[in-house]
Amino acid sequence: MKPVTPPKETPDAWKPEALFIKALRYSEKMHEEEPNSWEQLLWSSLSLELLLRAALSNVSPALIADTSNKEWSHLYVALGFDPRDEKYSPRTIATNEVISRLSKIFPEFNREIESFCIIHTGRRNTELHSGENPFEGVAESSWLPHYYKTVEILLSTMGIRMNEFFDEEVVNVANKLMEAAADERAQAAKAVVAAHKKVWESKSPEEQETARKSAKVWAMKNDAHRKPCPACGSTGLLFGEPVSAPQRTLEGSEIQESHENLPTNFECVACGLKITGLSKLNAVGLGDRFKRTYTYDAAEFYAPEDAFHEYEDDNNEPF
Repeated sequence: MKPVTPPKETPDAWKPEALFIKALRYSEKMHEEEPNSWEQLLWSSLSLELLLRAALSNVSPALIADTSNKEWSHLYVALGFDPRDEKYSPRTIATNEVISRLSKIFPEFNREIESFCIIHTGRRNTELHSGENPFEGVAESSWLPHYYKTVEILLSTMGIRMNEFFDEEVVNVANKLMEAAADERAQAAKAVVAAHKKVWESKSPEEQETARKSAKVWAMKNDAHRKPCPACGSTGLLFGEPVSAPQRTLEGSEIQESHENLPTNFECVACGLKITGLSKLNAVGLGDRFKRTYTYDAAEFYAPEDAFHEYEDDNNEPF
């Protein structure tokens, strides 16, 4: 027995390949934006939503067709048949329902991942449909490791590797952030901060003020990113390593060179707090990427290196 009306190719509205390509486009846009910016968060939420739908559609396009109110035409079209309704417009299920279905299909799409997706895509709805600004002031360390882990899981359900969705530079950063977030030992850093805070509070106001001034002077003499200490509030220094190629711009006669850095360690000389490792820095709110900018004179920057710098100076003085 053969079908009277054989199905055609799945339309792009439900097609996993089309949804994946669109998610990829949004992800590329996300990584073009400034870290810690609301624009980066918005594009990430759009990319995540399309990738969620791609993963569910990859199981079956029928799973994302809207069948509410006994409506079956969307399911009919998702299966590859031509719509019969006049002025037909495809409609898919709500994002929260997509998330719910994925959590029931894939064991690795656990409660933690499900909760992150609901919160992240919920902020996207608030951003686009209200006067609120839900992405303002959201720390990168509170969402980016979860975003990368969720993407990794969704891609794995489709048999796709991370380096097929992100470039190698992003994959390297993503792996570091995910490893840091998964490190349970990082929680010990909170106890270290609490201990230093207790000692700090036992000092007299005069001692605290002297220590704060010394810390401020020390921070000004060192080339690192200044951050308030989580234990005493004094000026501390956050050190890091570059994770992207330098971005150079010409400003008049000066070259400005910027590097994005992942934190590696923090130090505060006022209270003596020292924290090493991205996982521990994440645990105490110091894990966000930061940018370091250096300024050079253009003439010096592009000047050819002295070809004779390795030679000893000539000494033609008479004996």
